[in-house]
Amino acid sequence: MEKNIFIVIPVFNEASVVAAVIKGLREKGYKNIIVIDDGSSDTTFAQARSNGVIALRHKINRGKGAAVKTGVAAACLLGADVVVTMDGDGQHCPDDIESLVQPICCDGIDVVLGTRLLKVEGMPLFKILANQFGNFVTWLFYGIKVSDSQSGFRAYSRFAASKIDTRADKYEYDSKVIREINHNRLSFVEVPIKVVYTDYSQGKPQKQGFVNGIKTLVRMVWDMIV
Repeated sequence: MEKNIFIVIPVFNEASVVAAVIKGLREKGYKNIIVIDDGSSDTTFAQARSNGVIALRHKINRGKGAAVKTGVAAACLLGADVVVTMDGDGQHCPDDIESLVQPICCDGIDVVLGTRLLKVEGMPLFKILANQFGNFVTWLFYGIKVSDSQSGFRAYSRFAASKIDTRADKYEYDSKVIREINHNRLSFVEVPIKVVYTDYSQGKPQKQGFVNGIKTLVRMVWDMIV
């Protein structure tokens, strides 16, 4: 039976690229696309809505995690069998979606994690080092070892999407998902993904850089002690 695949894209001030991201998905045959505008101050929401996708909007900027959770919940309500999450800045390649959903559709895997560290060509050294540190922290806190704990390019079965429940609204959401995989004993595999790094994607202030990474770590620690 053909699976009902939904693509969930959290966006914040991506007016200049969101139409191209949607077009790339359409060209690969993906029709069920949900874009969640997380309180953008530009025309991101209007751009998404005018391109014929399911466009949802947070009135205020709540964080990437909150936007992803809104999109995943909407996809499940609309009957998704598989939910794929990807970034809205154009750095993820639609060609990789097939390899993300295949283990779920064919092998019954619960979660598939796209990992940049299995295919590091073109990846900046500071990103490699930062991700390795994030992987160590995730293993230390949550007891599960993965190759790329910070990747937002992932696929979930409907069952997994219903089980994963985090309070994280910011960038720590991606790491908290790893905790949920362990807590709920969900099966998972990792597959390599290609990432296109551009001046635009690396220059955005909301990206997970050094300062945001420290904030993410502090929130993870705080969540464990309160």
